[in-house]
Amino acid sequence: MKEKLTLNKLIDEAQKFCVTESSFKNKTLFGVTDGKAVGTYIEHKFKNYLGNKYLLTIGSSASGIDLPSDDIQTDIKVTSIKQPQSSCPFKDAKQKIFGLGYNLLVFVYDKNDEPKTKTATLNFVSCTFISKDRTADYTTTFRLREMVKDKANEADIISYLNDKNIPADEITLSKLAKQILRKPPKQGYLTISNALQWRLQYQRIVDLIDNVQGITQIIRKK
Repeated sequence: MKEKLTLNKLIDEAQKFCVTESSFKNKTLFGVTDGKAVGTYIEHKFKNYLGNKYLLTIGSSASGIDLPSDDIQTDIKVTSIKQPQSSCPFKDAKQKIFGLGYNLLVFVYDKNDEPKTKTATLNFVSCTFISKDRTADYTTTFRLREMVKDKANEADIISYLNDKNIPADEITLSKLAKQILRKPPKQGYLTISNALQWRLQYQRIVDLIDNVQGITQIIRKK
C-alpha cells in the first residue's frame, strides 16, 4: 500500500530527484533547445516518480496546477539557469500582491550536451519550495508594505497600483487598496510581469542567501 504524499515528503523527494537526475545521461533530451519541451519532460518524469511511490492527485488543465489536492496545492516549474522564468495562468490582479494562491516547486537546471555519447545532463543548480504566501511580486509588496508603515491612505495606494499598471478597474483597485490597508501583504519573492499570462521570474529565489520563512532551499549550488 502506497503512503500518502505530504509536503515534507514532496520536498524530500525533490531533493533525491535532483541528485539522481543531475548525474543521469539523458538520450531523449540530447540536442533539445526548447526550454518548454525540457520543462515538460522533467515535470512528467518527476510526477511519474512520485506516483510510483505515493498516493497523490495529479492535476488537469482544469485544476491549473500539477498537484492540486488541498494538503499539497503545489505547481511544479522547471526552468533553465540561463533565464530562470516561466509563465502561469492569470487569475486576478491581487495575485501580484497577495500571492498566486498555491505553492511553487521550482527546479532550475544547467543543461549540457555531450556529443561523444549523444546524451544530455541536467545539473540541477537550484530547487526551491515556495509557500503560497511568498509567491507575490517582490518590488510591489516591498513598496506597499513601506507605504502602509508610512501611513498611506487609500488614494495613495490606488495611485501606486495605477503607476504599477496593476491590471484592474477602479472598483477592483479600491477593494485592493482597502484590503492592503486592512491586512498588508507578506513580502513576496518572485518577479511577476503583467501579460495575458503572468510571467514569473525566479532569479531572486536562485540568489537568495537569507533564511526566509516559507521558502525552503532544497538544492543550492554556487
